[in-house]
Amino acid sequence: MKKLLLLLFAFLSITIAKAQILEPVKWTTKLEQKSDGHVLLIFDGTIEKDWHVYSQFTPDGGPLPLEISYKNQQGNFNLIGKAKEGKTKTAFNDVFGVNEIFFETKVHIVQEIALTNPKITNIEATLNYQTCKDVCINSEKKFTFNIPAASKIEAVTPVDTVKTAIIAQQEEVKPVSVTAEPTQEAKATPKKDTEKGLWTIFFLAFLGGFAALLTPCVFPMIPMTVSFFTKHSKTPALGKRNALIYGVSIIAIYVILGLLVTGIFGADALNALSTNVLFNIFFFVLLVIFAASFLGAFEIMLPNSWANKVDKEADRGGIVGILFMALALAIVSFSCTGPIVGTLLVQSASKGGIAPIVGMLGFSSALALPFMLFAMFPSWLHSLPKSGGWLNTVKVFLGFLELALAFKFLSNADLVLQLHFLEREVFLAIWIAIFGMLAFYLFGKITLPHDSPLPHISVGRMMLGLLILSFTIYMIPGLSGAPLKLINAFPPPLEYSESPNGVGSSAPNTTQNALPAGAKIGPHGIVVFNDYESGLAYAKLVNKPIMLDFTGYACVNCRKMENNVWSEEPILSHLKNDVVVISLYVDDKRDLPKDEQFISKETGASIETIGDKWTEFMITKYKTNTQPLYVLTDLEGNSLNANQPTISYVSLKEYDTWLGIGIAHFKK
Repeated sequence: MKKLLLLLFAFLSITIAKAQILEPVKWTTKLEQKSDGHVLLIFDGTIEKDWHVYSQFTPDGGPLPLEISYKNQQGNFNLIGKAKEGKTKTAFNDVFGVNEIFFETKVHIVQEIALTNPKITNIEATLNYQTCKDVCINSEKKFTFNIPAASKIEAVTPVDTVKTAIIAQQEEVKPVSVTAEPTQEAKATPKKDTEKGLWTIFFLAFLGGFAALLTPCVFPMIPMTVSFFTKHSKTPALGKRNALIYGVSIIAIYVILGLLVTGIFGADALNALSTNVLFNIFFFVLLVIFAASFLGAFEIMLPNSWANKVDKEADRGGIVGILFMALALAIVSFSCTGPIVGTLLVQSASKGGIAPIVGMLGFSSALALPFMLFAMFPSWLHSLPKSGGWLNTVKVFLGFLELALAFKFLSNADLVLQLHFLEREVFLAIWIAIFGMLAFYLFGKITLPHDSPLPHISVGRMMLGLLILSFTIYMIPGLSGAPLKLINAFPPPLEYSESPNGVGSSAPNTTQNALPAGAKIGPHGIVVFNDYESGLAYAKLVNKPIMLDFTGYACVNCRKMENNVWSEEPILSHLKNDVVVISLYVDDKRDLPKDEQFISKETGASIETIGDKWTEFMITKYKTNTQPLYVLTDLEGNSLNANQPTISYVSLKEYDTWLGIGIAHFKK
């Protein structure tokens, strides 16, 4: 009985341990005959609730995209184009600065194959993909498709070979700065993120419409338009109705523009273009042109003949005439609204989906609302400020903002190509110069071509100038390595700079600034090892505990933990002085030497790369495949935190407590 109980206990322990190895996607596959010599390979995955799988089209520089590889393709069959995908979603990831494309609930992939060898009996395919929720998992699934005789179609079953690796938690993809409490972000889902992204686009576009309203081309037209409706309407009620139709017409014109952009290019194509190097450079040039126009170098205008023809149609009266009046406003004011509309379309297009439509809805709503309200309540006109030189100041202000935004697109292209032309210091120097000049402009120290004489500046202009000057001064320490958390989504990351660890930084825990063998400088000047044996040898030499950091290059929440938790005291002091940090990258694709490659006893997978090795280590030793994963051990590899051996994506307070307890146990 005792032996039976021991066997039962061992079985339950293994079962519980293996239960921690997550597999949130269940796959089925089939092969369909399309025509003679052509077949379709169909992959269908059912994704557990709140998880998502990254598409093969998610851009480089972010989470790992899905890949399909074939073992026996040479001489047997050819691929017809890239595999087609079912419904996906797109959301911006502010950590990596890319637009992620992912599946929710279902994965559907179809690859057309042209058979070239009549004797081929099967096709062997491998899916490598990343699945994310509160953590992310890299998985490898192998499938064998049997080639049917004639028109016979056979169902296929995936080979039971699974190689699981974790990359990081990746769930929060909203286009805003990362907060200091990651545990709250971990609760978000891609669906909510997408909704938040659209609301953000609407809000920013609404502000853009309001800014366009305060330009010399639009603002003076408010009293003119209101006067037209009040004088040419037989009754006040009719005037209000016409004003409402006029406002709705303005909204319809710009929303149709958003529909045209989405319809002509396609939602997926817009997103693909936004991550393309050439189009990022094109957007950069386009925004520089828009900025130059606002700064007074020239005016971007539509042909006068268009405005004349539309004016004639507006004389018809009735609903059709009002519609053409709204179109006339769009054409006449284009020199002021065009750059703003163009920038909004560029920005919203980079989000994909219906974002251009949402953006134009927000912009046009802000533009139309004052025309409707002042036409309905003409007495409000007395509260409007008079037209004057301040309207051109608004244009110039927008021009500086356009110029700053343009360099974000140039930075995207530089990051993708890894040219290191526009590194963090150069980017920040450009922004400091742009916003510094804007501050001088607001203080009246410089003037531009269309500015009116400025005998004095208003209090509001001075306050805005002080705000811009403060922002400029805030960015200056970034040249020396300051993280600049308020704008971390815009400049290149800290690692992409001339001095990744700050100007004049030196390696801590070293003698005469010489790094130990196998070590390198990691985030925030922390000495890290990327090899377990090297780190263990150094830990024994200096008699310090080891903090294992299972991480990944495409690990979003690993970066968030490093930026928001590791950077804070006393965490940073502990990591620099009290432990030896060993960061093991599970997505390191470099091949292991042939004599070090093997078959995993735990998963049955082939361990061929460095990332496979650390994944195998994590699964075998700690019975989990979640990341980021942190473990504090003594020099024999025993956990120093008995009650909580491992920790993942947590708050600063919880991480500090866990780290302090482990270090204290080592010192006893």
